[in-house]
Amino acid sequence: MSSSTAAAGSGPLVDAAPSSLCTREPQVPAERLVAELVPPPRFDAVRFDTYLPDPKQPSQREAVKVLGDFAAGLGGAHATGAGRRRWFGGRAKPAAPAGPRGVYLDGGYGVGKTHLLASLWHATPAAPAQKAFGTFVELTNLVGALGFQQTVRTLGGHRLLCIDEFELDDPGDTVLVSSLLGKLVDEGVALAATSNTLPGKLGEGRFAAADFLREIQGLSAKFRPLRIDGEDYRHRGLPEAPPPYSDEQVAKVAYATPGASLDDFPHLLEHLARVHPSRYGALTDDLAAVCLTGVEAVPDQSTALRLVVLADRLYDREIPVVASGVPFDRLFGEEMLNGGYRKKYFRAISRLTALARDSRTLVGD
Repeated sequence: MSSSTAAAGSGPLVDAAPSSLCTREPQVPAERLVAELVPPPRFDAVRFDTYLPDPKQPSQREAVKVLGDFAAGLGGAHATGAGRRRWFGGRAKPAAPAGPRGVYLDGGYGVGKTHLLASLWHATPAAPAQKAFGTFVELTNLVGALGFQQTVRTLGGHRLLCIDEFELDDPGDTVLVSSLLGKLVDEGVALAATSNTLPGKLGEGRFAAADFLREIQGLSAKFRPLRIDGEDYRHRGLPEAPPPYSDEQVAKVAYATPGASLDDFPHLLEHLARVHPSRYGALTDDLAAVCLTGVEAVPDQSTALRLVVLADRLYDREIPVVASGVPFDRLFGEEMLNGGYRKKYFRAISRLTALARDSRTLVGD
């Protein structure tokens, strides 16, 4: 075996040195973007009966019941393909169902909204090809890849569309997605969405729901807001996130873990600027762990928003993160955490902290 296959003193020998995210430039066809509109691997096995409501939060138990009933109500006949026949054959579309055709899960970080949204997707009695699940960003990326009208045709025959992390901080994208949802409701598609109450607004009741319903304007009557109270489960009864490791410890884990990547954090941030965020999922294909040296506070908002998307994709895929440098709760400066995108930054901190905990078995703590 060549001496280049492992670092001296780095632990068990592996077949090759760790890969680098900075060398990956994935090309993702539009077909993959559509095929990947399913719950991410972290939520493959979740169901309503695997959700553990906080005994002190009755709204969590109520949410399970309401969503279960909503899923059951989607089992009736759906005019599958009706929208496509109208586009190509000129047939009139069926009348949209009366009453609320969507649910909006309103709550703070880590109360299990994504778990419940994925459980709704799994519980809806329809073939996977008739259901779609994606984040707000993934949906806007799909429109960018297919075009607005083709996206309507692609999703118009679905029974259910679930949108996780609906973003209220980009007026242009919000109008785009609201217009898309209006078209899909006309096609008979049921909707479900989540978003996060801003950290500074926790305790102000239905603040996020009011924002959501205002932004989607004419669609507001189609949604039933469902409040979910509680603390971030990622911190409920769990130890604090591990402190950063040394550069040497991070490199040792990278060389000892088959399928790990190893990158200098500032260089990775530069690389993310050259890769479209819609490809960040493909950027992490086949990774067993992400190892980062020299983590530091991000220098600007554009860089920070790209890092948020990467954190989401890593969390979705349950890829542990081993890092040296500053702790993850110091990634974003006070100005960012108090600004308009703060909900995204708090979510990224929460998720990266969870992935740092997941990495402890690799480090041997």
